[in-house]
Amino acid sequence: MAVDAVFRDQWGRVLATLVGQFRDIELAEDATQEAFTIATERWPKDGEPANPTAWLITTARNRAIDHIRRQQVLAEKTRLVAHELAQPQDDPMDELSTFRDERLELIFACCHPALSREAQVALTLRTLGGLTTEEIARAFLTPLDTMSKRLTRAKHKIRDAAIPFAVPADHQLPDRLAAVLVVVYLIFNEGWGGGRVDLAGEAIRLGRALLELMPDESEVIGLLALMLLNDARRDARVREGVLVPLDEQDRSLWDEQHIHEGRTLLERAMTRHGAGTYVVQAAIADLHLQQPRDWHQIAALYKTLVVLTGSPVVKLNRAIAVAELDGPDSGLALITGLELDHYRYYHSTRAELLTRAGRTVEARAAYARALELVQTDPERRFLTHRLETLT
Repeated sequence: MAVDAVFRDQWGRVLATLVGQFRDIELAEDATQEAFTIATERWPKDGEPANPTAWLITTARNRAIDHIRRQQVLAEKTRLVAHELAQPQDDPMDELSTFRDERLELIFACCHPALSREAQVALTLRTLGGLTTEEIARAFLTPLDTMSKRLTRAKHKIRDAAIPFAVPADHQLPDRLAAVLVVVYLIFNEGWGGGRVDLAGEAIRLGRALLELMPDESEVIGLLALMLLNDARRDARVREGVLVPLDEQDRSLWDEQHIHEGRTLLERAMTRHGAGTYVVQAAIADLHLQQPRDWHQIAALYKTLVVLTGSPVVKLNRAIAVAELDGPDSGLALITGLELDHYRYYHSTRAELLTRAGRTVEARAAYARALELVQTDPERRFLTHRLETLT
């Protein structure tokens, strides 16, 4: 396995192990980066070790101890940590099980409610996803200096506020897990709808890691299924620089492997009686892939999702399904009064329904408002074409 492949697959595992041992994200991050740098230099000459991840963890741990030793003010901490880690144990180069997998504790620490949502997303991408600060700043169109300070503040807050590096107690787990899933899904949506760095792929990797760590949580299963089913259409969503609506997409470009895996996961979640928001959304995403689409079932599932979330965006999506069943006026009636003026899809949806209802002047105004809010060139070209074809 090449170093870059190991980096993408195992950065979070190595870093989480170091954080678990030293309780210092910055120290762990520096040591982990050094270990990967050393691997880049040595492996091409000496050959890849039998257990690359164990080699990286051992090397990073030794580098962390060296860092501590160089800090004379932490001499006592050095003595205690070094003594603990120097105790006899099985050869870590042969048995990866020597190291406890602490990624779950790390992601809960990154998504602690004491941190802002922006900090949670950035820190999760940095620690679990292995993205550089430059990549994260570019992905969210944020100046590098601003993102660097945001990450540093988040790490210091975890350290100074003694935010626990642990899976929450059972009574806290549902709410805290919900926050973790929201962060992962936000990352996916930034990649899916924002045309940024491959954040959708990063979110799917995080989803897989989360499923590996929590294989019996139906909402974890549902989230990964949802992301895979949506991401399956990635290559068909844009043609010649223009966004392509689902019904006009070339289905031969859809990723059948993603679709199969997503459906398998959805079935798995349902066998666990999963009926949470991500499982319901995954079921809707699956129905959208079928031809012809069952709008009755889609509308019914959106109605369930409205009850679960109360989200105006969900209400908007339900209105689209209702419009397919009962006509555009029924859909328009459902979205009247939704507080979504700054949501571009609200205006593009309204414009589409107004067009179908023959209300051209209002449709033009709605398309114009959507264009004011659009964030990507493919969407801008699509909306511009829709506006230009109105008669």
